[in-house]
Amino acid sequence: MSRPKVFVTRLIPEAGLNLVLNACDAEVWPGELPPPRNVLLEKVRGMQGILSLLTDRIDGEVMDAAGSQLKIVSNYAVGFDNIDIDAASERGIFVGNTPGILAETTADLAFTLLMAAARRIVEGNDYIRTGNWKTFKPMELLGRDIHHATLGIVGMGRIGTELARRAKGFDMEIIYFDHRMRSGKGESSGARMCDSLAELLARADFISLHVPLTPETNHLIDNAALARMKDSAILINTSRGSVVDSDALFDALKSGQIAYAALDVTDPEPLPPDHKLLTLPNCLITPHIGSATVATRNKMAVMAAENLLAGVSGKVPDHLVNPGVLPHHKMEGASNG
Repeated sequence: MSRPKVFVTRLIPEAGLNLVLNACDAEVWPGELPPPRNVLLEKVRGMQGILSLLTDRIDGEVMDAAGSQLKIVSNYAVGFDNIDIDAASERGIFVGNTPGILAETTADLAFTLLMAAARRIVEGNDYIRTGNWKTFKPMELLGRDIHHATLGIVGMGRIGTELARRAKGFDMEIIYFDHRMRSGKGESSGARMCDSLAELLARADFISLHVPLTPETNHLIDNAALARMKDSAILINTSRGSVVDSDALFDALKSGQIAYAALDVTDPEPLPPDHKLLTLPNCLITPHIGSATVATRNKMAVMAAENLLAGVSGKVPDHLVNPGVLPHHKMEGASNG
């Protein structure tokens, strides 16, 4: 019996990759960078499954290049804004993702960025490395208190909820706004829902973004939003880069309209080394490492592999993004979805 043919767009941790290699006729792109568009279109031809990363744009063109036998696109990520979900559903293609398992790890990083920005950790490190530390100075590198400050969480999903739990340990006042109006979602963590995003922006000392990238949230933080924040406010983004208007953020940071930004995601991504945000001492940037721990990346790899194997075997993956595809199928094990 022939094994299903799949294309894996990058090397992923062995915990998941070995599951794929043992069950499938798999081709794995070995490069450090994503496969170029023309290569991607060529490599997917004849494949029954694609295991993609958030850096791979999987649209109708890619799906059609693969052919009508393509059954599943399994994304090694929670977010799936890189995949045309409607195009997949129209073609009867399942889309899977890796939700839940990285919530705590990403919340850890968000709170790390919050603390590092508040206490100007990177600036302090640079201060020493450039030979500027001569003596104790009472007015040097003054930061912001975290304890008893107000944290505004935009998007109270799994990651936002985990961040609220961490903030509670610092006796922070926690407020949140959720575009899906999930009232009561944060109350177990001591958070209070704001009536509007504008209210949250005006009240919060720290603002942390945890929303998916959608047309509604694209440039959610723009000139108008930044103008509503305190001039002492610190913005943290571990969601998607395009949620923040990079040009507006640069202007706000440079002018002192807000105090600081700490970003794990950027627009564009990756950020070019000559980008203007990198000229600002009050902008801390990390290279999209929200889920980057050994344990979490291994779990993501296994989940992505299991979604892929389910799809190519004619079963509904456990973590299905597009339930609208189900009418296209009479699926064995459909209750698994």
